[in-house]
Amino acid sequence: MKRVLAIGTLLACAVLAASIVPTSRSSTRADCSLTRTGLVPLTDMGKRKYRGHRGGLYPSGLNRPTQKYLRKGTEAAKRIRPIDGKIVLLSIGMSNASDEFEAFKRSADRDPQKNPSLVVVDGAQDGFDSRRARSQAIFWETIDERLSDADATPEQVQAVWLKQSVAGEHRPFPRDARGLQSDLRAILRIMRARYPNVKLVYLSSRTYGGYAITGLNPEPAAYDSAYAVRGIIQERIRGKIKGPWLFWGPYLWTDGLAGRNDGLVWTCEDVEADGTHPSRSGIQKVVTMLTTFFKTDPTARRWYVSRPLAP
Repeated sequence: MKRVLAIGTLLACAVLAASIVPTSRSSTRADCSLTRTGLVPLTDMGKRKYRGHRGGLYPSGLNRPTQKYLRKGTEAAKRIRPIDGKIVLLSIGMSNASDEFEAFKRSADRDPQKNPSLVVVDGAQDGFDSRRARSQAIFWETIDERLSDADATPEQVQAVWLKQSVAGEHRPFPRDARGLQSDLRAILRIMRARYPNVKLVYLSSRTYGGYAITGLNPEPAAYDSAYAVRGIIQERIRGKIKGPWLFWGPYLWTDGLAGRNDGLVWTCEDVEADGTHPSRSGIQKVVTMLTTFFKTDPTARRWYVSRPLAP
């Protein structure tokens, strides 16, 4: 843990130093030296804690929701049916999410197992971190345009993949996670108003940020973002926020080359030159995780895969 705290201190200093570096995609080379941080993926933490906070994707250190909460999500999934012939799965997020979901859309659209009524739309956009997404109407207007281009409407949006972060994040944990959690709460309020039929929202946090050379969203901010997702889902479980049921989508973070228990590693080849945005190989890893998730998760597979819906 001392090593983790030391790395966290060094990275915090690096973020402050990087504040003068533009947050656009860099043409220089990623820093491939930080191949691991010593941080433990939330899915692997067990009884361990991170700065006093438990791991696990859900309460009590678990990686799955309670049967009661899952049952309510499954009931919500059963209510997902074509509206005027279509079910829209929409992504909302920043540039990383757009890179990943656009590739996922291309893959899904070629997949014969995908429900033919399902329309996949990438609403995530470059340059719109959580603070800009919650405050700028043009972000949502652009999504309306993309829905229209797909011959779909906001009323047909019934499921969302939400992945966000704070650009230039430099607050120490847990302030960084709480700030992002507040942004997610505001984004969900906007979604409730704009997409009245949305029933399920799946959230993911950032991929590994150890190779970053800008202050856009390096470690430990990338790791800490999972606690924002965990926190907003717990708010929904406790009834503190209303609206669609919130679940974890695929958990994307792994400790660089140290990996995690399921074998996922994140190499320097998995990022672009800025060390933050995913390269083709990194995108493919996320596409694989998204595809597996939507085909196997009990709240998603019922409406995602191509088979007759039960009465």
